[in-house]
Amino acid sequence: MKLLLLWLAGLVSLLPSAGRKLVADPAASVIRYKMHHPMHDWEGISHQVQSVAVYNDETDRFDAAAVSVNVASFDTKNANRDSHTIEVLEGIKYPRVTFSSSRITQTGSRLAISGNLTFHGVTKPVTIEGTRTDDGNRVVVSGGFPVKMSDYGVERPSLMMVPTDESFEIQFSLVFSRR
Repeated sequence: MKLLLLWLAGLVSLLPSAGRKLVADPAASVIRYKMHHPMHDWEGISHQVQSVAVYNDETDRFDAAAVSVNVASFDTKNANRDSHTIEVLEGIKYPRVTFSSSRITQTGSRLAISGNLTFHGVTKPVTIEGTRTDDGNRVVVSGGFPVKMSDYGVERPSLMMVPTDESFEIQFSLVFSRR
């Protein structure tokens, strides 16, 4: 994990900034995905989120961020489904989903976070809408965005020969301490 945090910090350090690095609290941060199939909906949750951000104390804003989560860390409360997800996503070959920002724009508490999402070995630009909530010395960044599986070369899982929806939703809540 230390090696991964060093890698994330390296990604963030490539961007010019007068800020300082903040590491998300892994005990308080979460990423979830939500899937829909005509027979039922489900979500997978991971509390094993690694994230590093550059926070500029002068502007009271985030300048950059990087996030990484292991595909196998998501729990749907169904071990068979979780195993099948790792199989469909080729979790041995592509074990991590990562995001690194290229631009963060803040208007009030609203965030527009542009950057690159790497999923299933494919990197695509995305813009994520989010919110920033200040809670004492903590800053919570939360939001969500859709992912179209075919954009990343992922074959849609199916149940009883009926595939899931083409897109699924990723939601996140990252908690940073400004101390």
